[in-house]
Amino acid sequence: MKKLLLPALLAACGLAWAKLPPPDEATKAKTAETAARAAWQAKVDAFQLCKAQDKVAAKYGKKDGAAKVVPVAAKPAAAPASGAASGTPVATAAVIPPCVDPGPFAYNPPEQKPLETSGAHSPSGTAASPPSVRPEAAKIQQPGKTSKP
Repeated sequence: MKKLLLPALLAACGLAWAKLPPPDEATKAKTAETAARAAWQAKVDAFQLCKAQDKVAAKYGKKDGAAKVVPVAAKPAAAPASGAASGTPVATAAVIPPCVDPGPFAYNPPEQKPLETSGAHSPSGTAASPPSVRPEAAKIQQPGKTSKP
């Protein structure tokens, strides 16, 4: 029993490690569309997060006693701070880009070449002779002609 179990396990492992066939064109197109949809969904998620952060920042700015939140772009350019003159670093506000809506999902598949331009029906090289010429065709005699050996 044990002697049969080991070869059976090795055969099963060999089948599990077998190479899968390459994906066909339809599978590749479906994979590309799925990747494009995932990238678009990531942009939508980032947009929704940006909007939520803006909403929280707006509520924070409306609280009593809180400092007024001024957009970075609206701040006037000021003279260098006294800390910058003394050589100590001064933290500056980062410029935050506005939220950008990615819009609806639109996938444009890559253009497929028609069979006529892909070379599927014609040979790759130029024909040297007509396809009807065969080596034994020279031996065939035409009617009415006799050959003299």
